[in-house]
Amino acid sequence: MSLVVTAPSAWAQAADFDSTRNKLEMAMQGATRTPAETARDEIERQPVATLEFFGFREDMRVLELVPGAGWYTKILAPTLRGSGKLYVAIGTDTVAERVLNQPGFDEVEVLNLPEGMTLRELEPFNFEVEDLDMVLTFRNLHNMNAESRMHLNDAIFDSLRPGGLYGVIDHTRRHLEPGNRENGRRLDPVLVIKETQAAGFELVDFSDLHASVADDLTLEVGNEMVTGRTDRFTLLFRKP
Repeated sequence: MSLVVTAPSAWAQAADFDSTRNKLEMAMQGATRTPAETARDEIERQPVATLEFFGFREDMRVLELVPGAGWYTKILAPTLRGSGKLYVAIGTDTVAERVLNQPGFDEVEVLNLPEGMTLRELEPFNFEVEDLDMVLTFRNLHNMNAESRMHLNDAIFDSLRPGGLYGVIDHTRRHLEPGNRENGRRLDPVLVIKETQAAGFELVDFSDLHASVADDLTLEVGNEMVTGRTDRFTLLFRKP
C-alpha cells in the first residue's frame, strides 16, 4: 500500500473560489434549511471550508452519495444550479420526498441502484453516468462491509472523468483496532485509503478540518459525550 500524497489537482489549486463561496453562502441561507441544520454549520460541519478543500466549484458535475435527509443536498443543489449539475444516489428516498420536490431542486437527478441492491449489500454495478467531476460521501462508508465498499469504489471510479475528484469524510476508528460494539460505526482511515487506492485512485490530500481532540475514539458515535463532535477523517482522492 502506498500512502504517498500526490500534487493537488488543477481544480483544487484554482485561485478563485470567491464566486463559488458566495453561492455556497447564499445556499446556506436557503428557506428549505431548518434551524437544526443551520446550527451545525460552523461548529460541526464547516461546509464551505470542507468543499473548498475538496476542490468543489459551482460549474462541476457532482454526485452526492447517500444524501440522507439532504443536509448537504440543500447546499450543493442551489450552488450548482444553472452552471453545474447535482446527482444523488443510494438511500435517496428521504431526500426525494422532503427536498427534491421543493422549488429550486428540480434539476437534481436521482441515480437508482439496480433492483434489489442496497447500501449494505452491493454487487458489481455502475451509476450509468460518466465524466463526473466530483463524487462526495459524508459519514456513510462505515455502514458498509469491505466487499460493498469495493464495489462502490469501482462504480465511483468508472463514473468519474480522468482527473475527477472523490471526497470522503467518516468517523475515525483507531488504526488496526478490531471491530467491537463501540466502534462499529467508525472506520480506520488507513483502511479506507488502502481500499480506495486498490480501486485505482490516487490520494491527493487529507485535512484535519473535522479532527476532534475531545474524541478519544473509544465511544460509539451516537453516545451523547461525542455525538456531533466525533473525530472524523477527511480524505481527497483523484482518478488518474
